[in-house]
Amino acid sequence: MSLTLFQSPEEGWQLYTSAQAPDGKCICTAVIPAQSTCSRDGRSRELRQLMEKVQNVSQSMEVLELRTYRDLQYVRSMETLMRSLDARLRAADGSLSAKSFQELKDRMTELLPLSSVLEQYKADTRTIVRLREEVRNLSSSLAAIQEEMGAYGYEDLQQRVMALEARLHACAQKLGCGKLTGVSNPITIRAMGSRFGSWMTDTMAPSADSRVWYMDGYYKGRRVLEFRTLGDFIKGQNFIQHLLPQPWAGTGHVVYNGSLFYNKYQSNVVVKYHFRSRSVLVQRSLPGAGYNNTFPYSWGGFSDMDFMVDESGLWAVYTTNQNAGNIVVSRLDPHTLEVMRSWDTGYPKRSAGEAFMICGVLYVTNSHLAGAKVYFAYFTNTSSYEYTDVPFHNQYSHISMLDYNPRERALYTWNNGHQVLYNVTLFHVISTAGDP
Repeated sequence: MSLTLFQSPEEGWQLYTSAQAPDGKCICTAVIPAQSTCSRDGRSRELRQLMEKVQNVSQSMEVLELRTYRDLQYVRSMETLMRSLDARLRAADGSLSAKSFQELKDRMTELLPLSSVLEQYKADTRTIVRLREEVRNLSSSLAAIQEEMGAYGYEDLQQRVMALEARLHACAQKLGCGKLTGVSNPITIRAMGSRFGSWMTDTMAPSADSRVWYMDGYYKGRRVLEFRTLGDFIKGQNFIQHLLPQPWAGTGHVVYNGSLFYNKYQSNVVVKYHFRSRSVLVQRSLPGAGYNNTFPYSWGGFSDMDFMVDESGLWAVYTTNQNAGNIVVSRLDPHTLEVMRSWDTGYPKRSAGEAFMICGVLYVTNSHLAGAKVYFAYFTNTSSYEYTDVPFHNQYSHISMLDYNPRERALYTWNNGHQVLYNVTLFHVISTAGDP
């Protein structure tokens, strides 16, 4: 008995029909792979990865739009004030005293630069709209190609995704970034748990996703509570529990794009735990990093390693023996956890109360107790530092976690068993077309 195969352009091996010929031969019709199928499986995986990248860009775009809208509202209010002052100046030109007239004129002069800033904001808002349309078109193209299981035009699509990512990063740096100039009064969300712990939201989640993660304690813990919304967190309802396969150390955890990044207890290992699959995606030692209370913040608590996310991505703050106990800040690849670049800040970690990153700048507090202030800033873009004086109200007198969320432009803190938020004020420096 022999087998006769009829080639089909469709993908996959499948038996289609079989029969016996009059001469006794067995005739089978089978659907076999097209010539390029063997190479398509890899390309299909790459296409799925591209789809995920486009989704991440879309989420970042949404966060950027929300923040830009708030900033634009502020600048527009300044524009209204400028027009009001201008009208008063014109109306009162002859009836004001020389002193009052000069005061109004000086204030008007101070506000004049805001006009060019406003126009830049308007132009950047239009750029965001165009970027969103590009993402939408690219998503459609990827979906169509994925549906056909083909790989044609893949390189072109990959280049378009990379270009979009670069443009989005540039927009985020331009619109969302600035120098820290103020911290608001504290907003107490809830009093829950022990003296030490951490709580957070996902810095990369879309605005509709308001899940809150809660981790009580600073060492040997494995239980992570995931609340559906901030309102549920406040009421203590509608939560699920994740049991980490490896215990944590410290309180410097962060949730980024659906995964928890934390320090494995009694090691310098970084663990990336994916919530949806409930599995560890990757773990890696941080070269030379101290652990087990070797180089903690001033309050102790196994806070040797602190993970952060800002507008630029994922960071690790720690110390090594080679750096003589000074704070090291490193950019990490969120997929592999490899160190991309490191900076020695020169600031002794044991003298720091806590630290957080905003726009590539590491801000350090001088204490975890009452009277603390933001005392030191290290700028990774210029590898330089300065001493600052930004006070904030330490309401419950013992901060054991302080982290910035770029999506909400807020500081999350755990203060003596209280979960607290602070809003921050950033000073924007925007170059206009006429600037040197």
